[in-house]
Amino acid sequence: MVPLGAVLLVLAVANRHSVPVSLNPFNPADPGLTFNIPVFWLLFGAVAVGVVLGGVMAWTKQGKYRKAARSNRAKAAQLQHEADELRTAAASAKAHNALPKPDTKWAA
Repeated sequence: MVPLGAVLLVLAVANRHSVPVSLNPFNPADPGLTFNIPVFWLLFGAVAVGVVLGGVMAWTKQGKYRKAARSNRAKAAQLQHEADELRTAAASAKAHNALPKPDTKWAA
């Protein structure tokens, strides 16, 4: 990021002059839709738009993985809950079905 920042800073210093930007493609001389802006603001704007568009595209492309992760997380929680219920049921059954403690009087 530091080299990219240095390059952008050098470009900003070298391109401080203003240029006319027209938003009317059919009549570029229309003064109502034309404004002057320094070139480095156009460069920074283009970089910012590229970063935002790249982030949005990456976010949308990874949607299926986020959906699968949510589904797997819910399934894991359900299976964990079932395992806990079975564990407590097995412990309860083991306690009820255990053999009685041997009587010391009749023990060998």
